[in-house]
Amino acid sequence: MGAKTWMLVQSEQDARYALAKQPGLDRAATHQLAARMFPGEMLEFVGEGSLSFTSPPDDEIYLGCFPGVSIVAAAEFALDYPSQLPMRFIERIGAGTVTLHAMHSVVDWLAFAQWRDRHLIRSLSLSPDSGVLENIGSPFKFEMPFWAGDHPAIDPAEAQAGETYPFVFHPLELGEAALAAFFGYQLEGVYGTALAPLDSESIPLLIFKRVKTHKKAWWKFW
Repeated sequence: MGAKTWMLVQSEQDARYALAKQPGLDRAATHQLAARMFPGEMLEFVGEGSLSFTSPPDDEIYLGCFPGVSIVAAAEFALDYPSQLPMRFIERIGAGTVTLHAMHSVVDWLAFAQWRDRHLIRSLSLSPDSGVLENIGSPFKFEMPFWAGDHPAIDPAEAQAGETYPFVFHPLELGEAALAAFFGYQLEGVYGTALAPLDSESIPLLIFKRVKTHKKAWWKFW
């Protein structure tokens, strides 16, 4: 399965600290958020998941509302250019800080962006096949060691043997560091966080099926 994410997270303060408190899931608010984020869609509650899996298929969405934090995982957030996320999603999820995180281990692709009070402050998207697709704003502190070459994509022996890689780091490893910095957990690897690692399976999410409706033609009566 590999490490994959495509999610949008809203937080009133720092999402890491809110999630580290193991907040209780507000089910009623989660249902309301689902309707607000995807108005006009028929959504059917089908079960529960967790923060450990936030890469749902196209016909599902995962959501969770907690004190100070809201999480929505949907295919709409797997964007090559995160800055182009439609503003309606940022407006609907709530005020404060909104963070998009998306990555796919199969292609070593990472994208993330952050808005504060609806203003974009950082957006990055890159993969070895496509190069740097987007690089807007100043890098976050957790990014700096990667850009400086402290987490090399290939070791000295591989480099001496002639192996090359388009970047000085693997995007997926930066993606893991971003998960730790933004939310306090990781899927694979350990790339420092000041907090004790959050068990992502302990944060529940509700799963909704996006039900397709088939309208009958007006001239049919059966």
